[in-house]
Parts: sequence; C-alpha cells; structure tokens
Amino acid sequence: MSETELHDESAAAESQLDEDDLLRPEFVAAVLEAVEAGDDEAARALVAPLHPADIADLVELTPADRRADLVTAIPDLIDGDVLAEMNDWVREALVDALEPHQVADIAAELDTDDAVAIIEDMDVEDQREVLRALDPDDRAAIEEALSYPEESAGRLMQRELIAVPEHWTVGHVLDYLRGNDALTTDFWEIFVVDPSHKPIGTCELSWILRTPRGITISDVMKREQTLIPVDMDQEEVALRFQKYALISAAVVDASGRLVGMITVDDVVHIISQEAGEDILRLSGAGEGDINEPVLLTVRTRLTWLFVNLGTAMLAASVVGLFQGEIARFALLAVLMPIVSGMGGNAGTQTLAVVVRAIATNQLTESNTVRMILRELRIAAANGATLGLAIGAGTMLVYGIPWLAGVIAMAMVINNLIAGLAGVLIPVTLDRLRVDPAVASAVFVTMMTDVMGFFSFLGLATLVGLGG
Repeated sequence: MSETELHDESAAAESQLDEDDLLRPEFVAAVLEAVEAGDDEAARALVAPLHPADIADLVELTPADRRADLVTAIPDLIDGDVLAEMNDWVREALVDALEPHQVADIAAELDTDDAVAIIEDMDVEDQREVLRALDPDDRAAIEEALSYPEESAGRLMQRELIAVPEHWTVGHVLDYLRGNDALTTDFWEIFVVDPSHKPIGTCELSWILRTPRGITISDVMKREQTLIPVDMDQEEVALRFQKYALISAAVVDASGRLVGMITVDDVVHIISQEAGEDILRLSGAGEGDINEPVLLTVRTRLTWLFVNLGTAMLAASVVGLFQGEIARFALLAVLMPIVSGMGGNAGTQTLAVVVRAIATNQLTESNTVRMILRELRIAAANGATLGLAIGAGTMLVYGIPWLAGVIAMAMVINNLIAGLAGVLIPVTLDRLRVDPAVASAVFVTMMTDVMGFFSFLGLATLVGLGG
C-alpha cells in the first residue's frame, strides 16, 4: 500500500471518528476486514489515529475469537495506556496471551497504579516472572503495592509524585522541575514534606507559577490537606474526593510518611465502577459484565436465583395455610398478588434510597432512627393512598364491602412492612459487615411477599369468611 493510500485511510478514520464519538460498526468491520485479509498496514493506518481509550473499546467490540488476530496485527499500538483503559476481563485474556517480558515492558511504561491493575489479576507464578523481568526500582514499587489489600488506597495510588522541603524557595522548585527529566509529568500540586518525609502541606502549580522566585514554599503552601491512609477502602477514598472536591491527595503509611498520591481521574473510575456494582448486586446479577465468562455468570446468577426460589417457596407456604379459604372464595386468588406486588415495589424504592445513603455515608448510627421514622411516615402515606384507591376499585368492580376494606387495610399494612424492612435489613447487614447491596433485595422481597399474603388472606379469613 502506498503512502498516499495510508494517509487517505488514516484521514478517513479520523473523519469517521469526528462524526461520532463511538466506534461505529462500519469502522470496526473495516478494521477487522483488513486484519482478516492480512493487510496489517491498512489495519494499523485505521487504528493509529485513535485515542488509547478508543483502541481499548475497539478490542472490546471485536468478537472474542478474533481479538488475538487484531492484537497481532497492531502490536505496537497495544501499549500500556491501552491496556490500562481496557475492560478487566478482556485485558486479563490478552495479558495471559503475552510473554512475561512483554508484560514487563508494558508495565514499565505506566504509572504504578496502572501497572498494578495489569499485574494483580495474573497467576502468582506469572506475576513472579513479570516482576523478575522488571528493573529493581519498578519491581520494588509494584511489589509494595501488591502487598496492600485489594481495592485499597495502596493499590490505587501512584508513587510518581513531586515532594519538596518547606525551606525551598519557589525558584528552587522551578529549577528542580525543569532540570530533572526523571520526574513525573502528570501532577496538579506539589506536596511539601518535613525532614521525616511526612506531608505538611500542598502547593498548587498555579500558585508556584504566579509567585516570585525568592518566596519560600512555606509562605505560599496550604497547610490544610486531606490525607489518605494507605489501607483505606477505595469507596471511602472516592467519598473523600467527592466531599472535599479534591483533585489529588497524599497517601500516607501507618507512620504518617508520604508514600504516594491518588488523582481524581482514578477516583472517577472508582465512582462509576462502584455505582454500577451496587445496582447489579441489588438484582443479584453479579458483576454484570458482558465480557465475563458465561459459566461464571451462570454460577453467580444461579446462586441468588436459588435463594429467591427458597423465599418464593416460603411465600407459597403462607398461601397454603389459607387454601381452604381460597377454595371457598376464588376472588382472594385474584386480588392477593396486588398486595404483595405493590409491597415489593415499595420495599425496593426504600431499599434503593437506603443502600445509596449507606454507600455515601449519609446514613450513620446517629440518624438511623430518624431515617426509620421518615420511611414509616412515607410508607403510611403511600399505603393509605393506595389502599383507598384499591379499596374503591374493588368495591366498584365486585361490590363487596368487606373485601374492599380488607384489601385496603392489607395494602396499608404491607406498605408499612415494606418501609420498615427496606431500612432495617440493609442497616442490619451493614452492621454485620455484609454488603447490603448484595443481600438486601432478596430478604426485603421475602418480607413483602410473606406479609402481603398473610395480611390479606388472614384479614379476609377473620373479617369476611370467618364471619
């Protein structure tokens, strides 16, 4: 292929991406056709203009059985920045296909946090081979990061940062930044440390650039700062960034020494990831990743489906207690799903609010009682309104006063149960150190089904059929 044709291909790719931020099916098909035809130059010309995040998306959009061919055709474009942006499952499969020295070369190009993200999911033996292939400094930094718990600040942080003593002048700092090519280029603020390397303040780049050279850093730095313990959970890290509007933050070890920093770009990813996980856990769908292996997805979903089956059988057993009454008055079978279904919906609404409040630290021990009373008031108001509506409808359709009164009262009772369960169940699970997003929904549904059936059929037996 001539240089002119390559340029035309590249220009076409850029034009296509300008029209739409997403990788369109036609573009993906064109790249894969070039790969299948063995025209690696054409494939590279199409892919080269893409941002690393878009190249990662391209690999993910490629069918699993063709990804290896695509990566083989454009190996120089699949660098560390691309792998860092890639879906975990897809990245893991690609990394497994690479030689340890290739993974080591990629990891050496990245900041520590991105390198750890690539290496941490590998088998222990493969990890050792990759670490052996790294230079001593990189190996020591990554080994230290891997020693911290998963999803902690220690795994998330990067060790490449700028730290200076407080007695330096602004001129010293500027000369230091300009004269040291080994320093990181991605930072928004400089950390000021004492002789024991403990952070005592921060100084934004804008302040340094606008301050005369002779002024000491101690005179322009901000002493108030948010320090992140190295073992802090990443969700708590994200909450601190959100609460205090941070761009970056220092990470300190148990002795208070500066060991790394976390930047907002990593936190944005965490917020998105954790929010998605909580939503999927509420439904028992596991990680919900479309790239997750089918057998693993089946196993995860079946676990909670079996739990749901057990709770459904419990609800059915409550219905079985009243089978004689249902046989005598068939309308009970027609109306009872309304009570349990509306209670389930009300419980899900409360549950969603409470789980989010727990995740964002809005709901704590100090305001739990107030939250319970609030949700009970809401449940009572909703239950009374729905009860009046369903009672009036039942009276209009069937003309049976006692049945209208029973279903109205059962609606109120089950809404109160739903509101109470929607708060108490996730709060109790959280106190027991169990993720409320994982297990709450199935128990709230069980409560609303069981109590919905029991309240409606029980009241019907006492008020109508019993009399």
